[in-house]
Amino acid sequence: METLAFEFSAGAPARGRAVVGCVGSGDLEVLLEPGTAGLLSVAVVTSVNGSSERWRHLFERLFAEREWPALHIDIHDFGATPGVVRLRLEQGLEELAFEAPRHD
Repeated sequence: METLAFEFSAGAPARGRAVVGCVGSGDLEVLLEPGTAGLLSVAVVTSVNGSSERWRHLFERLFAEREWPALHIDIHDFGATPGVVRLRLEQGLEELAFEAPRHD
């Protein structure tokens, strides 16, 4: 098991939280929660040792395509392919976009 940490620039903090996927064979779990303005931090716990460069390249491509909200993202990986990682991150972003407004 290896724990990796990455940081990227981002926009305003997200307004909600989301959980997508589940830890299991060839899958992963992604937890998204509001972060510090201007910062997107990603923590990855992976069963694949020595994969830091693969994760970094994947995140660089994904986060360069559009401005993401400021988030802290926790990823619990169990050998997922890059396509599954991208899918789960986009699902989480979609859930945040459609979260019902809060009336405090």
